[in-house]
Amino acid sequence: MQSNTQNILGRLMTQIGWPQKRRSAYLLALLSTLTLAGCETVIDAKLDQGPTQLSVDAWLTDALGEQRIRLTQTAPYLQNGAATPATGARVGIRDGKGRTYLFTDPDNDGFYSWRPTSPTDTLGRIGETYTLGIEYGGQQYVSVSRMNRVPAVDSIVFREEKVNPISEERGFQAEFYVKDFPGAPDYYRIRFFRNGQLQNRPNDLITVYDAGFSSNGNTDGLLFIRPIRQSINPERLYARNDTVRVEIQSITPEAFFFLAELRTQISNGGLFATPPANVPTNIRNVNTNGPAATGFFVTSAVRSRTARVTDEMIRK
Repeated sequence: MQSNTQNILGRLMTQIGWPQKRRSAYLLALLSTLTLAGCETVIDAKLDQGPTQLSVDAWLTDALGEQRIRLTQTAPYLQNGAATPATGARVGIRDGKGRTYLFTDPDNDGFYSWRPTSPTDTLGRIGETYTLGIEYGGQQYVSVSRMNRVPAVDSIVFREEKVNPISEERGFQAEFYVKDFPGAPDYYRIRFFRNGQLQNRPNDLITVYDAGFSSNGNTDGLLFIRPIRQSINPERLYARNDTVRVEIQSITPEAFFFLAELRTQISNGGLFATPPANVPTNIRNVNTNGPAATGFFVTSAVRSRTARVTDEMIRK
């Protein structure tokens, strides 16, 4: 077929009067396109669904008020629907002093909650170690996390900037100030909110080691480095009267590496993407031969500060 097509096109271009060099280049490009088009094959991949696993999202803090743990069931790789709630579980937390906190699921939607008996009571206390216990599907799962120290957010300021170098449109860039504790290594997560809405792009998953990005920075006890201080800016700069809230959360070393791997997986794409991999978990089945779980358990002390883009908060 390709030979007949080549002969026909060759005679046609001779009649038109195309030069020989131009005819050869055109024929080569056209035949390459036809060859590639003829190689197209539809592959209907049938992936093994595998067993369903318990997935745990347990991020508890020392903030006042309700604490929640979400339990779901894992879904097949190509399923895009909402995760199926894991209902009917027994969920509890025990601290190092023997205090027990029971979590219930009154709405039967997989969200298990604990509510304090007094407005000033908290579940989390800095320096305390907590054990999570879950009974689900005839299996018992456990995990342990320590609530570490966290520094206060000293201040938030704004500077007026161009939206981009070639635009006359201007906005405001935020910068916050926190100083790391000296001494033992400290691990943190930074979250920020614009007008009450959590900014949740892959790039907004910000983790900190002491006052830098890793142990190689030698930043123990220092002010957070500038790239971290300026990491609380969304895709578009802030406008006047926007409200910005910054949270700094203490995390464990295991949670630090879990979040780093999570960031890698959710931003894994493009030409140099690597095969997807399971993110590690600290949820353990007591029965070593029983089904494994996914997810993570973290206890975190939280400090925050809120600022509004007003004249008195803008710096030159």
